[in-house]
Amino acid sequence: MSHPQWQVLSPEQCALNGALDRDKVPSLWVILQQWQPQSARCTLSLRDVSRVDSAGMVMLIHLIEHAKKQNCHIMLSFVPEQLRTLFQLSNIETMMAQHLEQPAGVNCG
Repeated sequence: MSHPQWQVLSPEQCALNGALDRDKVPSLWVILQQWQPQSARCTLSLRDVSRVDSAGMVMLIHLIEHAKKQNCHIMLSFVPEQLRTLFQLSNIETMMAQHLEQPAGVNCG
């Protein structure tokens, strides 16, 4: 199970890279839905994601649900501003808030 855009770095750390768009999502999702989380919590780094559209956003939501069914909570790190904007435009930022890591140095209090 491998895809050039998906890396399992450890049981608690995965990464996606490149474009998460309607052209790339179908082949990527075939691989992601086979992923079996090995931890109760996994951080998914989006640091190297170059572009994301609504298809990429929906794929990430489905990945979070896929992991949840296997008792794994996904946290998204290095979320691109483009994806945050899609969350806002789709009116799901509240739902996604529990899956977003705060950038270093951000004080929530």
